[in-house]
Amino acid sequence: MEHRDPPPPATGRGTAWYRDARIIGAAALIVVAALVAVYLTVAGGDRSPGQAQNGPAPTPTAAQQSPPPAAPTTPPAKVCNNVTALSGPAQAPAGAVVVDPTQNLNQLTEQSPAGTTFYLTAGTHTLGTAPYAQVIPKEGNTYIGAPGAVMDGRKRNRYAFTGYAAGVTVKNLTIQNFGAPRTNNDEGVVNHDAAARWTIEANTIRLNAGAGVMVGDHNIVRGNCLQDNGQYGFNAYNPDKVMSITIEGNEIAGNNTDDWEAAKVGCGCTGGGKFWEVTGAVVRGNWVHDNHSAGLWADTNNTGFVIEGNYISNNLAEGIVYETSYNAGIRGNTFARNGLGKGPQNQGFPTPALYISESGSDRRVAGVFNQTFEISGNVFTDNWAGVILWENADRFAGSAANTSTGSGTLVNPSVVTAQTCNANTIKSEPYLSDCRWKTQNVHVHDNIFSLDPNKVGKACATRASCGYNGLFSNWGTFPTWSPYQQATVQDAITHEQGNKFYDNTYRGPWNFIVHGQGNRVPWASWQGAPYGQDPDSVIKVVGER
Repeated sequence: MEHRDPPPPATGRGTAWYRDARIIGAAALIVVAALVAVYLTVAGGDRSPGQAQNGPAPTPTAAQQSPPPAAPTTPPAKVCNNVTALSGPAQAPAGAVVVDPTQNLNQLTEQSPAGTTFYLTAGTHTLGTAPYAQVIPKEGNTYIGAPGAVMDGRKRNRYAFTGYAAGVTVKNLTIQNFGAPRTNNDEGVVNHDAAARWTIEANTIRLNAGAGVMVGDHNIVRGNCLQDNGQYGFNAYNPDKVMSITIEGNEIAGNNTDDWEAAKVGCGCTGGGKFWEVTGAVVRGNWVHDNHSAGLWADTNNTGFVIEGNYISNNLAEGIVYETSYNAGIRGNTFARNGLGKGPQNQGFPTPALYISESGSDRRVAGVFNQTFEISGNVFTDNWAGVILWENADRFAGSAANTSTGSGTLVNPSVVTAQTCNANTIKSEPYLSDCRWKTQNVHVHDNIFSLDPNKVGKACATRASCGYNGLFSNWGTFPTWSPYQQATVQDAITHEQGNKFYDNTYRGPWNFIVHGQGNRVPWASWQGAPYGQDPDSVIKVVGER
């Protein structure tokens, strides 16, 4: 499950434009309001390139010192169809331009100065019949809907809000039916061009092609219903950069209705929400459920993520994928019944609730959790599998197996790039160590893993890769000049890169995959030499399969 290329955004004119995705350097993490302030302190420290962070524990950051939230027992963001949560003011704010359904919102925007507030009255607002009829805000504009205010693209208009103006607010609107089915691939309907400092709050954004929302630098997406969109509920990407974003209190449900994974086989381009090269994100208190793919997916050179207090349930594939990225705390979340669609069809590899793929913590990369990648305080209930820590031996910058096309790692970007990692350099330092994305310094602890195969379904069986946690890699074979062949990466991820399971509670018939992809072991072997995983953890087998 590896994404091929960065999603190319398109201009508000509808013409796709392509630029190379830029690698974000180790810049300081910038704050977005008070929500991110608690996570600011980033501890420093140096080490040899590629060396796992063993030895005495470094001083924890503020985020790591704070206890994880308790995993929610019920969904925290029941937003869709919640009139109280979504309805706007019954009266127009003072000084606002009042817009009734007979008026053209974009024309009024053009005629008004930057910083204007527009109040859309109840009824269905349309933008004309042209495909690229759209609202292009000016800097600081605000768009607020009265109770019952709907913007409808009628499958004729491609996008709702576009352009590069910063500081725009969109609130209390229902925004629906923009883009015909199977269009807007890798594009978004609200904040189409991923402009900076947008606040998107308490909207219903549904039944649109592509992504309901594009998330740009310093954006806040809070309290929305992002439902039944063709590709994603939201997509966080901008070719310049995306930093310091907040995704909070949203219900993100039923997305990928156009099944882009079938249309573009293996694209890895769908889900409830996607992040690409984002530095600094707080993803908190969302209900992410019933998406026709993964729930949340951080793909390629993301760093400094706090993912906590979310309820992630019934997604067809993984609940969360964190891939070729860095430095995250995934704490106090509930994962329930994820992967039950993909799992039975993918029996050679467990489909987990939480999939960590070539990702871990590195002090040289910006962001909190840059010492240990924390997976703690989560509750996993009746998912196809639990937590899988994986590293593809053949995937590294410069390799044809690097499906993040053109991207290199973040650990030494002035020297080590996708271009300088090649057959002539790869066997010497710093390239040998720094051309790889590594699953390293991942600590999986104080979680509860529960599995009742009878509730998962008849297909749930050990031989079908159901009911596993894992820490493993494949046998390296490719390319011919790779120095990571045979068991090199299998040994590293298992024994040398600081990955640990401990202090967890297991309920049910759990098994484990460790070292090599086909090495399936029971509890005693997982705990025993040479693996030594899950010391001080307990397991209670309540049934056999």
